Amino acid sequence: MASPTPPAQPSRKSIFLASFVGTSIEWYDYYIFGTAAALAFGSLFFPEFSSVAGTLAAFATFAVGFVARPLGAAIIGHFGDRIGRKAMLVLTLLLTGGATFLIGVLPTYAAIGVAAPLLLVVLRLVQGFGVGGEWGGAILIATEHASPRRLAVYGSFAQFGVPIGVLTSNLAFLAVAGLSDADFMAYGWRIPFLISAVLVVVGFVARSRLHDAPEFRKMKQDRSLSRIPAAELFRRRPRNLVLASLASIAPPAVGYTVIVYMLTYGTTVAGFERATLLTLILASTVVWIATIVVSAVASDRFGSKKVYILGTLTAVVWPVPMFALVDTGSTGAALLAFTVAAIVQGIMAGAQGGLFTEIFEVRVRYSGISIAYQLGGMIGGAVTPIAATALYDAYDSSMAVAGYVAALSLISFVAVLGVRRIGELPSPQDAPAAAKPGRTAAAESQ
Repeated sequence: MASPTPPAQPSRKSIFLASFVGTSIEWYDYYIFGTAAALAFGSLFFPEFSSVAGTLAAFATFAVGFVARPLGAAIIGHFGDRIGRKAMLVLTLLLTGGATFLIGVLPTYAAIGVAAPLLLVVLRLVQGFGVGGEWGGAILIATEHASPRRLAVYGSFAQFGVPIGVLTSNLAFLAVAGLSDADFMAYGWRIPFLISAVLVVVGFVARSRLHDAPEFRKMKQDRSLSRIPAAELFRRRPRNLVLASLASIAPPAVGYTVIVYMLTYGTTVAGFERATLLTLILASTVVWIATIVVSAVASDRFGSKKVYILGTLTAVVWPVPMFALVDTGSTGAALLAFTVAAIVQGIMAGAQGGLFTEIFEVRVRYSGISIAYQLGGMIGGAVTPIAATALYDAYDSSMAVAGYVAALSLISFVAVLGVRRIGELPSPQDAPAAAKPGRTAAAESQ
């Protein structure tokens, strides 16, 4: 019997769309929750608390999603390494998008009492579970179709989804920012959540047209897939898994400080209008996107690890001057603060996809990069807004917050120094040889 004809190699454009569009939607969903947590959820779902306690409770609900992310990374990563990347990418899109839409129609505490925050937490857990497997799949659907010389560039496709998600979520909230406070609290905050239903359809169409890369299909055909990828990772690659997790702390630590915490700090402490802050963050995403491009190209030329090290070093240095600029209350100074923060994030984002693809074998790669990314995200993203709020309340100084973010970034800087690529690692004795990252179908046939 003749073997089935393999699917045609997808174009670079279709790979970009499937990786980028879905990730944009996932992060749109995630960031509108963070924005709503900063602006509305405290009084709508936790009205019995004081102002500070209500904000902390809203951020805690935001953090709950991060708790679900490592679980989602492990489970979705398992099936991504066993069944395929494409199937899991469609699943993550539906989980996150569906939960986001339901948050948009969720009754508040005033309507159904304590059931409102409980349901919000449940939907947040579903949302976090879906996001847990999103980034890894989006990275791999691109990098595993790439040649070795373009690994970081292809790995950056999914990374564009982060600033685009910020861009579209801020646009959505800017569209309702002109409403009165009463109207915003009554229905305005719901609109960005409801819009996500349309975006999910776009992402579903883009991803349903793709297929898994040749190297994964070959492993499936050879029946050399890992039985339990997560267990193999902890047994065979614990060093890289731990270091990659620690290296993943800095990007969300910087990102969520700007995108989530600054919305509260900037309005309540620094004296900015809500619409002004949203506009400044929106403007900085243009620089963020451009920096990802430059960083990805530089990573393919000089090495992803070197560029990522540079990015984490800038993340250590920038928090203190960033808060000092925001504390001036000047719009121009705040724009500079957010613009440089966008450059810091862009440097790390452009290198991270290529770097993480290089440090895990294909048979455990979905699980490896997903678990590492989400563990780092839980530490750098979930805890940061809560810790920042508590630190400022305790010390009445933004420098305490800046020092905390710099310390988290320092952990990532030290960790990435010790990360090693697949070729630098000993091969597991009882595991089949893994294909190198970025092998093309042509290379496999030689």
